[in-house]
Amino acid sequence: MMEMVDDNEIISTRELDASQELVFKAWTAPELLAQWWGPAGFTNTFHEFDLRPGGNWRFVMHGPNGVDFPNHNVFAEIVPRERIVLDHLSNPEFRVTATFEDLEGRTRLTFRQRFKNIKEFEKIKTYCAEANEQNFDRLGIVLAGMTE
Repeated sequence: MMEMVDDNEIISTRELDASQELVFKAWTAPELLAQWWGPAGFTNTFHEFDLRPGGNWRFVMHGPNGVDFPNHNVFAEIVPRERIVLDHLSNPEFRVTATFEDLEGRTRLTFRQRFKNIKEFEKIKTYCAEANEQNFDRLGIVLAGMTE
């Protein structure tokens, strides 16, 4: 499910058939995250993943058409099993706040993207919401292969 809250924010939500602990692990273990991050058809090469406030996450997303997209994020906040906040410093700039809500063995993932520049947001909002849904689909596949 996706909603536009205001002029520069997209909120995507998905209930996942996995525990809060597993969903958080899929977000914080680089070998798992690299398997599902990005829309369908994309792959990732991680260069740096320093999971702590102020830590860098640098990687390249490889598009299915052969185009590479360098990414630089800095973690702002990490609350185990509950929340990850990061700033995407590559263009377009935005802040991601991911929250993980326990639903008695299942997890509600809420993914908020607040864009710094409204003009950039206007350019990408039409495909960003669908890309987030594809990202969640890929996460679900990784989670299905994980065990507690």
